[in-house]
Amino acid sequence: MSKDTIRQLATLATVILGLTVNILAVTLPLNGQDTGEISDRFQVYFVPAGYVFSIWSVIYLGWIAFTIFQLLPSQKENPRLRRLGYLFPLSNLANAAWLFCWHYNQFGLSVLVMLTLLGLLIASYLALDVNRASVTRTEYWSVDVMFSIYLGWITVATVANITDWLYFVGWDGFGIPAQAWAVIMLAVASLLGLAMAITRRDVGYLSVLVWAFGGIAIKQASAPLVAISAGIAAALMLGLAIFSLLRRRTT
Repeated sequence: MSKDTIRQLATLATVILGLTVNILAVTLPLNGQDTGEISDRFQVYFVPAGYVFSIWSVIYLGWIAFTIFQLLPSQKENPRLRRLGYLFPLSNLANAAWLFCWHYNQFGLSVLVMLTLLGLLIASYLALDVNRASVTRTEYWSVDVMFSIYLGWITVATVANITDWLYFVGWDGFGIPAQAWAVIMLAVASLLGLAMAITRRDVGYLSVLVWAFGGIAIKQASAPLVAISAGIAAALMLGLAIFSLLRRRTT
């Protein structure tokens, strides 16, 4: 069995594992706790409305599309997928591990696992040279778009995860009000979006930020400072997404 075949099968196996654990987290649920119910325990402001988490359905479809694409005989020796190597299978293991940490109330460990997942996705994004490599339309939608959306969401999820953990350990925020911290985090995430627009014209990544920031604005309607800031950030990200889309079409 060739190294390429082993890589393809490893991707398939870990996607099946990741999907299974994610399904069990909802249907069992793991440790008798629902993922969303655990999140609701943390009285923090960097949390979007519940409907926003439906983005996982899109991500799961992306996993499946990518898995099928990389299994095609014509893609066995694809140089981009060879550069990706085992980064994606490892990210699937990290994704599953995070769910166990979260559902079993290991919130500090969940932050470390989430940071590992984020690091693996950043490495994957760079290895694939997303939105810069010349690819077919099929490869663009199966590979580039999937990793853009997935990385975008995990970027947001990492900030939220760290925020939850800080609340859990009782961090006082250096005396800065919680709402102000939420605005600061929105600003930092927006700067990441600006960087993606300038360097990659990544519409997928920016669209995730629009989706998440809009959800935060709705969820935090009772906190005007956060809601207004999130609404402004969502509008800015939408503008950058449109700008990036127009630039991609003209080039």
